[in-house]
Amino acid sequence: MSIAVRAIARLLLAPSLVVAVAIMVRSYSDVGDGFSAGVIVALAVALQYVACGARRAEAALPVLRHAPLVAVTGLLLALAVGFFPVVAGKPIFTHWPGPGEHPTRIGTLEVLTAVGFDVGVFLLVVGVLVVLVHQLADDGRPEP
Repeated sequence: MSIAVRAIARLLLAPSLVVAVAIMVRSYSDVGDGFSAGVIVALAVALQYVACGARRAEAALPVLRHAPLVAVTGLLLALAVGFFPVVAGKPIFTHWPGPGEHPTRIGTLEVLTAVGFDVGVFLLVVGVLVVLVHQLADDGRPEP
């Protein structure tokens, strides 16, 4: 790849993460979108793989090695948020606080179960798509 493509790929990584976070933060006031935010981050990572190659992308972003753990963590978080109400005798995926109730606060942060679910979906999507991109980009040759 050309130097320009590599430079643009690196420059687009941070804004992509900011856009993904903005989509996730929207869930505090409205329904968030963990899936779309996860796809945006995965596309930014895929661009790094295309522009730099698998070895350089993983050297620049060492967190990519932990993508399977991120996916499992996201799955467990989303399932926990979904099944926790069953323990309390409520229907599955009942979110708290309910309509008209005031949310619990930790400082200025409002604790909502919908946000936890969105974060779980985000982690699951990012983890799975990064693993997929890694498998597609890996040429199978041993590292020198």
